[in-house]
Amino acid sequence: MNKIKQLIKWALMLYIGIPGFLAIAQAQDIHQKLSLNEAILAALANNKAIRVAGLDERIAESNFNQTQAIFLPQVDLSYTAMSTNNPLSAFGFKLQQRSITQNDFNPAFLNHPSATPDYMAQVEVKQPLLNIDMLYMRKGAEKQTEIYRYKTQRTQEYTTFEITKAFLQLQLAYQAEKVLTEARQTAKSVYTFTENHFKQGLIQKSDLLNAQVHVTSVESNLAKARSSILNASDYLSLLMGQPTGKIYSIADEPQTNLSVIDSTQKIFANRSDFMAMQKAIDASSLMIKSSQMSYLPKLNAFGNYQYNDSRLAGFGAKAYLVGIQLSWNVFNGNKTKHVIAAQKLERDKLTMQLAQQKDQSQLELDKAYRDLSDAQFEMGQDQAAIEQAAEALRILQNRYQQGLVNTTDILTSDTQLSQLKFSLAQARFTADVTNAYITLLTTTTTK
Repeated sequence: MNKIKQLIKWALMLYIGIPGFLAIAQAQDIHQKLSLNEAILAALANNKAIRVAGLDERIAESNFNQTQAIFLPQVDLSYTAMSTNNPLSAFGFKLQQRSITQNDFNPAFLNHPSATPDYMAQVEVKQPLLNIDMLYMRKGAEKQTEIYRYKTQRTQEYTTFEITKAFLQLQLAYQAEKVLTEARQTAKSVYTFTENHFKQGLIQKSDLLNAQVHVTSVESNLAKARSSILNASDYLSLLMGQPTGKIYSIADEPQTNLSVIDSTQKIFANRSDFMAMQKAIDASSLMIKSSQMSYLPKLNAFGNYQYNDSRLAGFGAKAYLVGIQLSWNVFNGNKTKHVIAAQKLERDKLTMQLAQQKDQSQLELDKAYRDLSDAQFEMGQDQAAIEQAAEALRILQNRYQQGLVNTTDILTSDTQLSQLKFSLAQARFTADVTNAYITLLTTTTTK
């Protein structure tokens, strides 16, 4: 009986302990410390937008490789089986098979041949020699690969900015949680003090209710702040190409060096997205040149080697044909002329879009520097105001304990201090995000 009781005891311990152990293991699994550099490296390696940009780059390279056909020969191998009683074709089959006899010139056989089979194996070769328009088209395809390389680089730069912003949002959510946790502690302390004095009949019930409402309000805001942590963690996981559900904690707060305010700072022309559009303009110019070169004649070589036989799989008679073709499309109904006109308009459109994009970026850069200046000023103001509000709250708490001020005053002062702390965190977040955006706007490429 004792052994049975021990077995039951161990079974109960396992039944109770295993779920708890699994819950602890699961909790450890979903919580993970993360630094900004780790997040950026993970995003650059696994972000789906960057992968798509890389695939576009490889597609452009494959399209460019297709243009090797303007230098290399085309070879076709075919085997054809035919049968006919057409007088001309039947005589031609026999002629190709080198099987003509005297009887084949009999008018009766010439005019009314029986079914005549022909089995032909043939190798055809086409060799481009001189196609100026295709050479410029190949150069345009090469420019396309450069376009997508710059687009991939810009996608990486923008993803770095997005991951930085998401990381700063997570940091802001944790700072909000910290501020609200401190506010909840103060609110509960006030509520406890108020409740004790209410029980002693020293204050009115309305003061107790105000303290209770304040605690409820702070706890509600704290719950929202914790939800913001989950939302920011999920967005970070999405950017890093990881499954959602993990809760990230800040391994180290990023030490961002705020940019020096410079109202004369200009947008650089060699930014990757500008370079991509410039390469598109260059490619468009090459395509125009290709269309213009299509007016010139083309020179190509061709040849074939064939076997003809009246038997299946027979290779009785062989012959070859080689030649060089000079072709010139003298007039095609002004189609090429209008194609060139449309291509020039497309190039002008791209040029205008590039100029507009540069102006828009310069406008955004000027605004970003002003926003950064405002955020830095607000940080200084909030820091001074927090010190003053904290001192005011301390004085009011001392007077409240002496019964010299009412509950509303202490609650208002506590709320004001919490709002100022969150305002400081928000201003620091704005400054850091704006600084990251300035980096994005002024990033240059060395490619």
